Amino acid sequence: MTEATPLPAPSADATNANADVDALAFDDAFAELQRVVGVLESGGQSLESTITQYERAVALQQRCERLLGEADLRVQQLMRQPGGGQALVDVRPDQGAAEAGGSE
Repeated sequence: MTEATPLPAPSADATNANADVDALAFDDAFAELQRVVGVLESGGQSLESTITQYERAVALQQRCERLLGEADLRVQQLMRQPGGGQALVDVRPDQGAAEAGGSE
């Protein structure tokens, strides 16, 4: 997998305004990200509105990456089962990333 370019951290105001992002499922976050990108690409917004939309896009993009990372971890765990069994292991994403990285 290729590493994404780090994005700037949103301001404190944007973090509060985008608190709902952490509750979104992947499909909802991705659809919202596509919508926000469309708004940004269309132009015509004020500078402040553009910055606010950009901050929301960053929060949505980070949410999508986090959820994809968790899904990737789950798939890796399934693939490691003897005989390709479907047993799931309950691992926190931050723990699994360290374990997955250390075994290669």
